[in-house]
Amino acid sequence: MSCTPAPAGRHWDGSPRITRRPRPLQVAGTSPSRLLRAGQSSRCRRCGNRVDFYQRADQRPIALHPAELSTTNVPEPCRWHLSGGIAYPHGDGSSWCRIPHAMLCPRRTLTCRTSPALDAMRCQLAVRTRRLTDTGAFTPTPPTTRSPTTDADSLAPPVVQILLCRYLAEHTVEHLRCVAQTRNRHRCTHTVLTPNKPAGTWRLLPTGPCRGQLALPDTLMAVYDLGHLPYSEQLRWRAQRCPQHAATPGAADLALAGWQTFDLLLHATHIRTHLPHPPARQLRNR
Repeated sequence: MSCTPAPAGRHWDGSPRITRRPRPLQVAGTSPSRLLRAGQSSRCRRCGNRVDFYQRADQRPIALHPAELSTTNVPEPCRWHLSGGIAYPHGDGSSWCRIPHAMLCPRRTLTCRTSPALDAMRCQLAVRTRRLTDTGAFTPTPPTTRSPTTDADSLAPPVVQILLCRYLAEHTVEHLRCVAQTRNRHRCTHTVLTPNKPAGTWRLLPTGPCRGQLALPDTLMAVYDLGHLPYSEQLRWRAQRCPQHAATPGAADLALAGWQTFDLLLHATHIRTHLPHPPARQLRNR
């Protein structure tokens, strides 16, 4: 008995043979953001529900609810809209808008009045959080407390001064990882700090006034100062890119830069009044 050959473009059982080629993601040259939308969805650490991360105009990240909502159900101060991958804190004139996840998170306490539609959505997210917790799919992360020892201070996120502005890093200076996308469509494994490039120096600088807030006692704090580097190097550090990807501006980003604008009141626990150990300070020309 001879077997009938399968027709072209079909499997042996006659089902169609569909080959989907991976679509390469690219960033338009006119886009104000170099961040790829793929992989920017995550889950809230408090409630476990899905959130989408976007960049704001000040380069800070914000977690938005993944679905659009009608503007009639969202108070005007809570409306956000997207343009070119950037989130702006107001409406765009349409009948739909986005809302920060903090307004819907069931594990947060709201200090402002919301609409009945938003309260119903909070209840739905609370039920989903309870279901994730009961099935073991979500476990709230407990707050981490570190003892005020010298070793803990050496592992704490430093305050970095770039372009006359101070930022709080997400990791130590040696572990700041490049956020660019490689040719294999993975995140770059290189660090921003390189042995053959000059780095910053630890200095004890005044804390300075608190913008728009009450003035705090002017004390000295440890700051990793990059102000003496060339302008291009400071831009590379703020973009959190390695030297190889800093030379290729067309490469997209797979993650948000981990800088937070330093605030004296919000980040008071990260203020250190002494310099790190000498091994951690020698970050120039290893």
